[in-house]
Amino acid sequence: MSTFFGSVWWLIVTLGLLVTFHEFGHFWVARRCGVKVLRFSVGFGRAIWSRIGRDGTEYRIAMIPLGGYVKMLDAREGDVPDDQKDQEFTGKSVWKRIAIVAAGPGFNLIFAVAAFWLMFVIGKPDAVPVLAAPPAQTLAAQAGIQSGDRILAVDGRKVVTWSGALDAISEDALLRHPSHLLIRRNGNELPFTLPLDQLPADVAVNTSFDRIGLLPGGVPPVVGKLEPDSAALQAGIRSGDRVLSVDGEPVREFTDIGTLIQAAMKHADTVTLGLRRDGRDLSVKLQPKHDTTGDPTRWIIGIYPAASKLETATLRYGPVTALDKAFGATWDKTATTFQMIGRILTGQASARNLSGVITIARVANASAQMGLSWFLGFLGLVSLSLAVINLLPIPVLDGGHLLYYLIELVKGSPVSERTMIAGQMVGLAVLACLVGLALYNDILGLSS
Repeated sequence: MSTFFGSVWWLIVTLGLLVTFHEFGHFWVARRCGVKVLRFSVGFGRAIWSRIGRDGTEYRIAMIPLGGYVKMLDAREGDVPDDQKDQEFTGKSVWKRIAIVAAGPGFNLIFAVAAFWLMFVIGKPDAVPVLAAPPAQTLAAQAGIQSGDRILAVDGRKVVTWSGALDAISEDALLRHPSHLLIRRNGNELPFTLPLDQLPADVAVNTSFDRIGLLPGGVPPVVGKLEPDSAALQAGIRSGDRVLSVDGEPVREFTDIGTLIQAAMKHADTVTLGLRRDGRDLSVKLQPKHDTTGDPTRWIIGIYPAASKLETATLRYGPVTALDKAFGATWDKTATTFQMIGRILTGQASARNLSGVITIARVANASAQMGLSWFLGFLGLVSLSLAVINLLPIPVLDGGHLLYYLIELVKGSPVSERTMIAGQMVGLAVLACLVGLALYNDILGLSS
């Protein structure tokens, strides 16, 4: 399956799962609050499948898989028969309406906890957090990081895998907080501080790691997996090839390849790799491409290290401990997301950190290729993000409706229809701007 079709497929799977769970939250609570549900739709637009259930609800799958909705019996949308007025939405108490609206984001949070729990129970295979020598002028070099250093903890939290260390450091980078590392070097445990508060505010996190300079170490430069349609695959590079040099500069470990390619592409359009294959030395010329899933200014050739050459660590817990870890991960990432939104709104962080459906599709495909536990972790993050976004007090989102109901609790009467219509217009405009900005960031990443 090509990268494009794989991305489309896993985007549909991701949105299908998460939207269905979100809307099921509204549906389930509405039914238990005595509200009649007329339609449960996954997707928008024309129906490609539908049926009427025994409960009288129309269940449908629509053509545009970028959302969904639950249509309830509502007096604002038409006359309600006398025998069904006790099942009408606006006639319910404000607390029941709050419960129905909050159920969507709430079920997304439940899904996130469940996804993280299953990820921890299955076990997430990863590399150990051993570092290569950081490039000069990076924050890691400034902090004194050396080749062979192993990260034991970040901000007091123990880490045992490479992605676990990067996740913790990414949270500090998002908030522009210094990251306090505990490093093992030559048998000694030493504290170091990455001055992430020095990162420019207008730089997105996915483009900031070149400035940070943390690179995985101890990995021989042997090619494992190759990306479909990558420069390396097109040039004839094979799994098992050992990279000896980049434009004549010797390569000692895998991370040297990327560093040397960045340097070479500053003054050339192509690079020449020296390879050893089955005991024979050969050279291959290729044209690197921009990284469209991470830092769009970075050149890549689309190769991964041979898995058998990596020192691995699997993040796995028993069912009870995994539940505690899942709740902790959900809480930490939710808090970080809200903090990040606040920093974007106040101009302390770049709006380039917003990503849209294109990035979700590409990351969904990449995580699915890495295995079930990685995909579950991705689903948990996206589900959590959907919950947070929907809780924002923007009319047309669940958070906007909750704001109306809180006002109703305070003033003792519903918000006027005129105010709600005005709010809907403003909310649609704000939402359109956010979606447009996220899409712009996605396209910018693809075209850079």
